[in-house]
Amino acid sequence: MSSAPRAVVRRPSPRLADGLVTHIEKAAVDPDLALVQWRGYVDALAEAGWEIVEMPAAEQCPDSVFVEDVLVVHDSLAVVTNPGAAERRPETAGVAEFAAGLGLDVAHIEGAGTLDGGDVLRVVTPETTTMYVGLGSRTNGEGVRQLAELMKPFDVRVQAVPCERALHLKSAVTALPDGTVIGWDPVVDDKDAFPSYEGMPEEGGAHVIRVGEDHLVMATSAPRSADLLRDRGYTVTAVDISEFEKLEGCVTCLSVRIR
Repeated sequence: MSSAPRAVVRRPSPRLADGLVTHIEKAAVDPDLALVQWRGYVDALAEAGWEIVEMPAAEQCPDSVFVEDVLVVHDSLAVVTNPGAAERRPETAGVAEFAAGLGLDVAHIEGAGTLDGGDVLRVVTPETTTMYVGLGSRTNGEGVRQLAELMKPFDVRVQAVPCERALHLKSAVTALPDGTVIGWDPVVDDKDAFPSYEGMPEEGGAHVIRVGEDHLVMATSAPRSADLLRDRGYTVTAVDISEFEKLEGCVTCLSVRIR
């Protein structure tokens, strides 16, 4: 078995242009360009040393490329979510079997609980691991409660934070490897929820994924933010995901990273 970290991705649906938008106006999406951009994103992860694992496509589900929303992974546990938008719940079909095939234990958010993976921000420091979970239009209190119960055996602290100005918490904030939470101030509901917070100069600058110890991937739509992070000593790989940004997507939601 490969020792490389794994990145779970899902090919864009041919119906991508029919995807949901909540906080922005609907814009025309080019599915062909989106597929090219998706391949570029996947290639960036592969070039950073990640083993790419492709989840079976859900061609009838327009938003299914945003695979992070249906699967939260921590350590040996895969949590199949219950998306807050009813239109997205068919995306979870087959996800449990897929996760089990990766050798993961599987749990589910059930009943009245709703949870989108895009609302779950994991911040790791030498002292603790915290999952900040956005309470908003897609994730409710019962979903947060169920996730907290599932994380207890892993000694992970789960903290709900408000998320009303953005689709998902990770549409507003993500975290640097040193634990600093970075965000786009206009859509961050409560900056004080995070022990260490810094605003970024562009909306896309709030979205990073860590692909190496000091290596980040972020969107080309945030060049000033990329320069700031390079000045801090990070290697930054920029990828063009403009077609997904039209659907309130960002670099975090296009993969589930399993270390």
